[in-house]
Amino acid sequence: PVEHQRHRAHCRGTRLPHKDGLQRPGAGGVDVLHPRAQAPDPSSVALRHDAQMENTASTPVSHADLRKRIAPFRVKPRAVVRLGDDSKDFDPGYRDQFVTRADAGLALAEGVRQLGEYQARLAAQSTYAVLVILQAMDAAGKDGTIKHVLSGVNPQGVTVHPFKVPSLIELQHDYLWRYQLQLPERGSIGIFNRSHYEEVLVVRVHPELLGNEHLPGAQTDIWKRRFREINDWERYLADNGVRIVKLFLNLSKQEQRRRFLDRIDEPDKNWKFNVADALERERWDDYQHAYEEVLSATSTKYAPWHVVPADHKWFARLAASWIILDALMDIDPKYPKVDPQTRAKMLEIKERLLAEGRHRE
Repeated sequence: PVEHQRHRAHCRGTRLPHKDGLQRPGAGGVDVLHPRAQAPDPSSVALRHDAQMENTASTPVSHADLRKRIAPFRVKPRAVVRLGDDSKDFDPGYRDQFVTRADAGLALAEGVRQLGEYQARLAAQSTYAVLVILQAMDAAGKDGTIKHVLSGVNPQGVTVHPFKVPSLIELQHDYLWRYQLQLPERGSIGIFNRSHYEEVLVVRVHPELLGNEHLPGAQTDIWKRRFREINDWERYLADNGVRIVKLFLNLSKQEQRRRFLDRIDEPDKNWKFNVADALERERWDDYQHAYEEVLSATSTKYAPWHVVPADHKWFARLAASWIILDALMDIDPKYPKVDPQTRAKMLEIKERLLAEGRHRE
């Protein structure tokens, strides 16, 4: 379809005819197919430039409607979260009425396009950073979510950090040290594929791992203390311009079983299967309880958790794109404006460049 071609062309930076079949002029009224066409009046260009700087990215829905879409996934501060098949709040198989699977591809493509626009403005403004935290049980689709949701953003403005087992050097520091080192800089998006929350999830399910952290003295109420420390750290980051987006991909035990079997049966997916993942599955209930405690204790106004239904990959990716886009809309970054003197100098330089072109012709 033409719209698919237009989206792919947009990602490649090429041009397609307009819907009516006619090639449109380029920016500023100059026909991009005929570079010798008469240049527009500089004053009109300046007016259009200033108008463009005021424009915000077009959105598939209003920000208010987008918030309504993601509201069911948000964990309210101090809420008591319950997961599992009998959960009344967070169903892993949930799909809302806003979009069908048949329309999900186009909806995701539009969301990806919008993310690309906002990310460009975020980089240009260079005031805020966005930190996306992805947590989930094995086979919930973290890698696929990153791949599909952020496919349209500039790779130079995004970093992905998949945190593995701590190294010996990392274990010689406090548990937040290695995460602090990988925070995104201003104007960029950072993704933690697993995060500091492993220190109150995996370590809680396997408390023997605390012995590797060289902690002083007796550790009483360590989990409550770590919840407080994490909340304080995230508040510090938020106060310093880091917008935190926390996503828990909520996968059912039955769907994880199906995906594990796919990884075993399909040769192209064998590389994804890890025997250790199957062993961790035996501790499913322990992990669910640990996640319930994390979600209940660390969802705050400045860094809320979103529980994303993950049994349907297409919907999980779409919901994740909505949540990240909502965060960028809240920031609403702007392209910086140059002062009038600098702008006048730019127009002088432009006139010289145009004159140089005419001289060569």
